[in-house]
This record gives sequence, C-alpha cells and structure tokens, in this order.
Amino acid sequence: MSFTSFEEEYKQKLTTPAEAVKVVKDGDWVVYGEFVTTTPALDKALAARKDELHDVHIEACTLRFNTAVYQVDPEHKVFDINDRSLTPYSRKQGAYYMVGSYEENIKSMTMGHHRNVAFISVCPMDKHGFFNLSLTCSDSQALIDTCDYIIVEVNKSLPYCCGGGEASFHISQVDAIVEGDNQPPESLPAVPSADEDTQIAKLIMNELEDGCCLQLGIGGIPNKVGEFIADSDIKDLGVHTEMMMDAFMKLYKTGKITNRNKAINKGKMVYTFAMGSSELYDFLDHNEAALKFPSNYTNDPYVIAKNPKVFAINNCLHVDLFTQVSSESVGFKQISGVGGQWDFLYGAFLSEGGKGFVCMHSTSRRKDKDGNWKVESRIVPTFAPGTCVSVPRHHTFYVVTEYGCKNMKGLSTWERAEAIISLAHPDFRDELIKKAEEMKIWRRSNKTDWF
Repeated sequence: MSFTSFEEEYKQKLTTPAEAVKVVKDGDWVVYGEFVTTTPALDKALAARKDELHDVHIEACTLRFNTAVYQVDPEHKVFDINDRSLTPYSRKQGAYYMVGSYEENIKSMTMGHHRNVAFISVCPMDKHGFFNLSLTCSDSQALIDTCDYIIVEVNKSLPYCCGGGEASFHISQVDAIVEGDNQPPESLPAVPSADEDTQIAKLIMNELEDGCCLQLGIGGIPNKVGEFIADSDIKDLGVHTEMMMDAFMKLYKTGKITNRNKAINKGKMVYTFAMGSSELYDFLDHNEAALKFPSNYTNDPYVIAKNPKVFAINNCLHVDLFTQVSSESVGFKQISGVGGQWDFLYGAFLSEGGKGFVCMHSTSRRKDKDGNWKVESRIVPTFAPGTCVSVPRHHTFYVVTEYGCKNMKGLSTWERAEAIISLAHPDFRDELIKKAEEMKIWRRSNKTDWF
C-alpha cells in the first residue's frame, strides 16, 4: 500500500474526542495511556458523558495526572479508577490497586479480564502507516491485540523511541484517531537525596564491579548511586531495566555505560518505559542506543538472568524479622505496587555474579494521633495486619540501610534475625532482640558486638 492510502485511511478514522468516546458503554473497562503518555483530550471527552453512563471502570498504569473523570465524579458514582501501581495522583483520586507483578501483566490480559476500549497516546503516523508508542512499550501491544476498540490520541510533542519489539503499531489496528493539544509529557523533577541515601549508596558501591548490568528503581538512592558511579573508576556497565531514567542517560553520556559486556542486546540499553526530565526525552528521541521492549521481555527473570552480573537496586517500605519485604502497603493502606521488584531480584539471583538489593532508611517519621512527629523503625518484628508481602523471605537477597548491607541468602531464621537487626537504627535494636527471642528466632550465641 502507498502512503497516500495510509493518509486516506487516517482521514477516514480521524474524528473528534467527543465522537470517539461515544463507543464507551455502561459497564465497560476503559484503559488509559501508561505513565507519562497520557490522553487528556479523550479523558475530558469521557468525563463529559458522566450523566449518560453507569459503572465505567478506568484502568491505568502508574497514573500521572489529575483525571477529568475524577473531577466530575469524585464519589465514583459513574467512574471508578484502578491502577497497576498507585501514585500520589491515583491515591488522591481514590484508585483501587490492580494486583500483579509487572512481568505478568501481558499474560493476565488474556486470562479472564477483558478490556473494552483503549485510549493510547502516540506519535504522529509515519510514512509506512505506523504509530510509535513513544515513552512506553510495556503491555500496549497486548492491549491492542485483545481490546475491542482502539482509540489513539496523536501528540506531536512526544519523542519517537526506538524499540527492539512492539515499539509501534499499524493504522490498520486502530479504530479511531483523535488529535489532542500536543501537551509535552510530564517532566519529573530531580528527587532530592537525604543523608541516609548517601550512606546507602556508598555501601552499594562497595558491591559494584566493572561490567555489571544495571537496573535502577526510582528515588533518591538510585540517583545517588548514579552520581557515585559517575565519579568512580567503574567502567563498561550495561543496562537492562524496567524504567529508563536520567541516571542512565548521564552515565551513558560520560562513557560509563557501554553495554559491551551484555550477553543479550549487546551494545544497547534495554527498558520498557521512560520517566524523567525533558532532557531524557530529547535523548531518547530516535536514539538507537536505547531500545524499549514489552514488559514480559524486560521483566522476565529468565531473560534478565541471561546477562551476567545483573545489579538490581530497588526501594522498600519495611522488612520484618523473618526478612519478608513489603514495598507497596502499610497495613491496609496501599501506597504503590509491587511493580517489577520481584522480577529483578529473582533475575539478579539467577544471573551469574548477579546481586539484587532492596534498600530503605532504617527509620521513618509520621504524626501520631495528637499531631506530634514520631520516629519509627522500618525494620519491624512482624508486619501490621493487612500489610502485603512484596518479596517473600525465600527470595530476599541483599537488604541495605544506612547501617549496613547484608546478603540474606542461605541464612537460617536466627541468622537472618541477627543480620536484619544489625541494619536497624541503634535506638530500636534492643526491642527487636526481645521480639526475636519471643519469636524463637534468637540464640544466646548471637553476636552483640555491633550494639
């Protein structure tokens, strides 16, 4: 087919947002764009139909904007919001958490949970009739393959991101096209680093070697690790990650990342979505050095493990004395989601010479019922009722706080209790030992010299 025929098909499918969303029916599941690739025009048009609809379910993936559907329906009488990884935006909008590991999302789409309409943010169509998915790949193609009706919102401000698989899709797979107001994707501010982040990053740097293949999560600790790498003599690093972020861009520009020691996708940085600064988005535009893949590739532990010396760094909220890790909830309050944390921890363990880290400050601060700030240990005897386990104890690898870095593999329950208590703030260690004794996971011969 010629470009002229693609242009004609584009004109035939081009419509207004208001007309496009008329396809949504009572009871439908409507999937919004992922991460920073949002569809504001379609969101506003759907919100305008509030009085015509009932029980419409919105599905998001790491919601990054204040939706119009929530603004017109804050009590969720018509639209409920469901997110695969809660954010400050989705928590504020009362979203429900969609349970699942990131690597499983694509397969779960074919197993009993049908989507009806998809809103997908795309770059302008190219001369071959393809729409690039820009800053995400994730599970978009699976959504296109399984959803009843596909509406794309064209955004000229999005970068064109190269891919190793499913980076673009054809106009023949699209049911309707709308053109939005070309809002640039959200530029995330730099996350400030605390003193604890600096100490944790220093401990992690002690474990890093030339030729490691990096995965970094979001937050102050990964950013600080990136800064230390830039100032070190470490060389020939690779990248196989879930999220492409500014730290990788900066390390690539300084020559620290070469990807030459990777066993798969040699010479390329691999990711499934990108979030960061406008500089990062400019860097990714038509850049063959970074390739995006679907999440069932990037986050498959057995794919991850094909690279040697995988070095995975992620954050968590609490660890208990059994070394169970919670990274997503505190009691019944859902904070975020498990994302790909387990995927990369296990992948790092399977990787030859790999290391997987969960990191946290040893304490946190919260207000008590009287409004006074209270310091609490993030290493706890057991989790509060309702707290979800993100990493079971048999998969916990390295745990890091500002007080140390400990490998939990191969340890008995009492050895783990000793190791994890050594990472706690000194003010809480005596009480944690008492609890460990009550739980029958403390021996008289346990070390006490680190008190």
